[in-house]
Amino acid sequence: MSTAVDTLGSRSGTDMGLDFCIRLSRAHATVMRRLDSVLSGLHGLSFSDFMILYYLERAPSAKLRRVDLAERLGLTASGVTRSLLPLEKLGLVSRQTDPRDARVGYATLTESGRQLLGYAVASAGVVAQESTDLVPVDQIETMSVLLGRLAGMNSANS
Repeated sequence: MSTAVDTLGSRSGTDMGLDFCIRLSRAHATVMRRLDSVLSGLHGLSFSDFMILYYLERAPSAKLRRVDLAERLGLTASGVTRSLLPLEKLGLVSRQTDPRDARVGYATLTESGRQLLGYAVASAGVVAQESTDLVPVDQIETMSVLLGRLAGMNSANS
């Protein structure tokens, strides 16, 4: 039985591209399930909740315009608003308006959110390490750059 690696040279670009996308989707689903399971079991967070807290913590002053948060998460502005509501009720994030423009809304990370995120990052790091144990470090770095390009990420929105 040959593997995809064995036959890469004899396949068309379309076949390889489709195979790559299918494998990427499956890998994403597998890692997401593992992260969701660990984060919800230990910290009461979904991976989506974790990502919101993660992006806020990395932003200047631990706040982002909702539209910028939506871009980073790949959601619509209304999707971000729906995702933030439970986190606001738990006191992990708060809303802030722009004093110069009432149309602009910010999501800010609270001290409770920062503390919970610290614990959650440690747990997510264990899953990440387990997920990449078999991959050489230089390949992880290369794939990370490639995946960032595919996602349209740059230093301003990563």
